[in-house]
Amino acid sequence: MKAMWRVSAVVSVYSKGRLRYLLDCIDSLRRQSVKPFEVIVVLDPDPDLIDFYRVRLSGDVRVVVGDGFGLSNARNAGVKNSRGDIVAFIDDDAVADGNWLKNILKNYEDPEVVGVGGLIKPLWEGYRPVWLPEELDWVVGCSYKGLPEHRAFVRNPIGCNMSFRREIFDEVGFFRSDIGRFGKLLLGSEETEFSIRILENKPRLKIVYEPSAVVYHRVSPDRVSFSYLLKRSFGEGLSKALIVNSGRNLNYALTTENQYLRYLIGTAVPSRLKSFYKLESVCHLASMLCSSCAVVGGFLVGKLLKSFR
Repeated sequence: MKAMWRVSAVVSVYSKGRLRYLLDCIDSLRRQSVKPFEVIVVLDPDPDLIDFYRVRLSGDVRVVVGDGFGLSNARNAGVKNSRGDIVAFIDDDAVADGNWLKNILKNYEDPEVVGVGGLIKPLWEGYRPVWLPEELDWVVGCSYKGLPEHRAFVRNPIGCNMSFRREIFDEVGFFRSDIGRFGKLLLGSEETEFSIRILENKPRLKIVYEPSAVVYHRVSPDRVSFSYLLKRSFGEGLSKALIVNSGRNLNYALTTENQYLRYLIGTAVPSRLKSFYKLESVCHLASMLCSSCAVVGGFLVGKLLKSFR
């Protein structure tokens, strides 16, 4: 492994209520077997938020303020203020395994690898609902059943556990601020659009899914309601429509979704039908059906909105 990789670890925060989570996240970064060159905490441009965190974070953490609100603006500010060769992103309510950065960095020995993402395991603050199958863990921001089980080339990483070479942002631009999470608005996919843009402009480059690079993502009780499942699924469909509407290459835009749908139809649904006599299987089937319908609904709404412009 290259001895001199400098990693800028970026964490975005939008609420004073996340302090305990954030401190745990930062502590997990300090305990990495390969230390980050710097830890950057990015705050929304809210004076109360800025004052609150600046007096509570120690001197080894760089605090910067985003140019606007929303996750994409925060991540962009982190990148622009970074001084590392690699920029690694983790959510403020996640904690990293001790070898997270070590297992990410080993992939960058290949000069054609431009991005690396890892496995995100749910850290339930309450319990996993009986109706929530592992195939829908993407709803709560975690890796889901249907992803590769071993190292593989993918279209995009998941935002809670991802990294990119710093130089690629100068070449293809930054995360789009009109796509992605904004406070509690349940959109997403800014990392998907960014990754597609990389692959369109630099087709020889690769993005790697490295399941040995693990972070644990807290799942709060408010994320385990059926209404949240429907809202998040609808938001995902709407986000994908925004990507398609932006003119991104369809060869990339929906490939992962098509693979996932084939997995649901070919593997997940048949496995539940075999045990249809179990209440859990019935609940899983209902959840997968409702989520899929909500995603399609969000996608259609997004396409219709474009047609009315």
